[in-house]
Amino acid sequence: MEAARSLALESGVASVTLTAVADRAGVHHSAVRRYFSSHKDVLLQLAAEGWVAWSDAVREGLDALAPATPVTPAAVAGILARALDADPLFCDLLANVPLHLEHDVHVERVTAFKHVSRAAVVSLADAIENALPGLDGRGALDIVTAANALAATLWQVAHPPEALARVYAEDPGVSPSWALDFVPTLTRLLTATVVGLLVQATVTGTSGGDAIAGPSR
Repeated sequence: MEAARSLALESGVASVTLTAVADRAGVHHSAVRRYFSSHKDVLLQLAAEGWVAWSDAVREGLDALAPATPVTPAAVAGILARALDADPLFCDLLANVPLHLEHDVHVERVTAFKHVSRAAVVSLADAIENALPGLDGRGALDIVTAANALAATLWQVAHPPEALARVYAEDPGVSPSWALDFVPTLTRLLTATVVGLLVQATVTGTSGGDAIAGPSR
């Protein structure tokens, strides 16, 4: 797992193969296959670990806020964004999980991943709902969903492959039409999301609902 992690951090998720993992770990290819049937199994396990780490980091960040100080939407958004930025491998995996990693993987592996990631989502949403009393469980879950979806795309745009980054530098005409800095952009968009959900909760009169434990999760 550590060999796969180091390869993915160095060259991106797409660079990870079972052969490369075996070479980095100093073992024969067949030894890796005793535990993982494909490189997607390995990456899915790394993604599961990433969900747990992100959940733990956000909970710690929210707990560290001064108890007497009102928690603002920007504060929650910033904690979510910075915790993601601190784990570049997880950010890279976010886009790859639904597109590639859940395909052609044994259903038992995917099921195990879903159990771990679901528990992390529940933990995240609970922490957000506790930090923002005006938000109900459904709204807290929406924030986690938005952070996941936005980070998956924004990370890839903000961190293009090295060759493409050189093209952007040499030919501004093909570079993205907006300046994208991952943490500020994600924080800004998540802040707007949190504000909107709080307004929606006020207008509809919902607060502290039990959607977090409902069948939709």
